[in-house]
Amino acid sequence: VRGDYGKMKQKVKFTQLFSKSQAINRLSFARAFLFASRDAWFVVGLPIFLHQSLGWSFSQVGAFIAAWVIGYGIIQSLAPQLTGARRKPSVNGLSHAVHTLNVWAFLLVISCALLTAVTLTDFHLTYSLIIGLFIFGFIFAINSSIHSYLILAYTRSEDVALNVGFYYMANACGRLAGTLISGLAYLYGGLSYCLIAATILTLAAYFINLRLPKYI
Repeated sequence: VRGDYGKMKQKVKFTQLFSKSQAINRLSFARAFLFASRDAWFVVGLPIFLHQSLGWSFSQVGAFIAAWVIGYGIIQSLAPQLTGARRKPSVNGLSHAVHTLNVWAFLLVISCALLTAVTLTDFHLTYSLIIGLFIFGFIFAINSSIHSYLILAYTRSEDVALNVGFYYMANACGRLAGTLISGLAYLYGGLSYCLIAATILTLAAYFINLRLPKYI
């Protein structure tokens, strides 16, 4: 019946949303922390800081963030070439992807920590923040792209819908948490508190990534 098309024949319990695969669960939690780390300073703290502390106009803030988002998308599309994924034999693709993710996740922690240091010391803040943001965005895009590869690499064909759905649910939860953290952290300590929170979140994602299996 056309009216019933797409409807599930039985309801799925909440506990069934979690994958039976530890790899999928760990990757999803890493994804949540990854996106929480970005939104913890990018969504609320950064725009307010640029406008209030650096005196940027609304148009300047909007154009800057738009340029960052566009650049982020371009880097994601180039991630396979940048990480050398296309040059690796398929049999070693998963192991190579996990190893590469661990490297780039560590670089993300370092970049976030350096940005935090810049805001705490007020070291050429405007230029350092702009350059640091684009470096962070470049590394973040690589991390995100490898995550998207791994969710399919870990998933059996019959479980694609459920596992990918859970993965993006974790993504959305991370973004929600990051937005809340961004507002609260900026309220109590400004952009430096937002970046401290972001650094902690990137570190959590890094340690979860270390537990991802290289073979299935």
